[in-house]
Amino acid sequence: MDVSHIIDDLNEAQREAVCAPPENVLVLAGAGSGKTRVLVHRVAWLIATEGLSPYGILAVTFTNKAAAEMRGRIEALLRQPVGGMWVGTFHSLAHRLLRTHWKDAGLPQTFQILDSEDQQRAIKRVIRSLDLDDTQWPAKQAQWFINARKDEGQRPGHIEHFDDPYQKTMIRIYQAYEEMCQRAGLVDFAELLLRAHELWLKNPHVLAHYQQRFRHILVDEFQDTNAIQYAWVRVLAGKQSRVFAVGDDDQSIYGWRGARIENIQQYTRDFPGTLTVRLEQNYRSTANILNAANALIANNDDRLGKNLWTADADGEPIQLYAAFNERDEARFIVERIQDWVDDGKPYGDNAVLYRSNAQSRVIEEALIQAGIPYRVYGGMRFFERAEIKDALAYLRLIANRHDDAAFERVVNTPTRGIGDKTVG
Repeated sequence: MDVSHIIDDLNEAQREAVCAPPENVLVLAGAGSGKTRVLVHRVAWLIATEGLSPYGILAVTFTNKAAAEMRGRIEALLRQPVGGMWVGTFHSLAHRLLRTHWKDAGLPQTFQILDSEDQQRAIKRVIRSLDLDDTQWPAKQAQWFINARKDEGQRPGHIEHFDDPYQKTMIRIYQAYEEMCQRAGLVDFAELLLRAHELWLKNPHVLAHYQQRFRHILVDEFQDTNAIQYAWVRVLAGKQSRVFAVGDDDQSIYGWRGARIENIQQYTRDFPGTLTVRLEQNYRSTANILNAANALIANNDDRLGKNLWTADADGEPIQLYAAFNERDEARFIVERIQDWVDDGKPYGDNAVLYRSNAQSRVIEEALIQAGIPYRVYGGMRFFERAEIKDALAYLRLIANRHDDAAFERVVNTPTRGIGDKTVG
């Protein structure tokens, strides 16, 4: 089989990663270095040259969109379907496992998934059932505690409280919430991963089946994995499967939700003989931007190290404006856009990036006042809209009359004058 089309358009480092022997490989991929291309071409290479069946490959991405795109690009590259291959996020793969092995996992066949809002609502109900003041013990705070413990692989009985009253109460809430979910057949997002991990640990025959099947595991955005996700990969790989991990220790931004940058360093210890490949050529940014980024990140001593470069031109110099306040910042943005348009260039060449949605108001006001047309990208996703969640809650209640979270959502939708006291 001619495989030249799989490697011809790759640079030297990308080709080294794609064509590496079928062993454990860690790819340190800088921003804009073509890591998705490497993952896609690696899968195609394994199938085309190593004779590996798609059935024996598991690929983990961090978004469902990325998973769909990866599958499509692999099939286009191979010019054949890869139907037997599992591609998805950690959560979607865990969900698939639990749907298949619901009985071994200790779940009802019709278990339902709680989204973040419904989980918080359920926790609030649990707090009240324990006769705790929900102003002193906010549901959002308890939700964070529960999810953080699950991300660390901890059940209520495994958490050290050191006689700390706060810890002891949070553990009590966690325990009551867990019992309520088990009774109602509810699973939150953090529970998907923890329950799937426990499924393997408690059922060696299930683990053996998947270890025998998935001889090659590929993981994207490895720097964003948390403790339970890393344990998930390590247990599944066992001693025989090979892991191809792609990550960047310079891009870890999810520490607030449990991501552990240490997983990249731990990987080389847990998987001996790992080949490390660095993707340093950047195809996205100008040299000036890369030089600034390299200079900044060089201050971090706790990194495996790489130096991004580009074959492109230096580009425009970076300018820093220290605004006096948010309105001064908005004024500066408007002036820069107006200067650009006055030179005969289109509005569409400009983009304003801000850290949080709360910052957009002042900027939007300034744009409107200046008569500058604009569009805000992002916003609420379809399944996060209140009316969609209400409709789904009705369907969940039809499927499972013990789903208290769904009942609480719809009991007053549309408004029926039923208060918290009546609901209990």
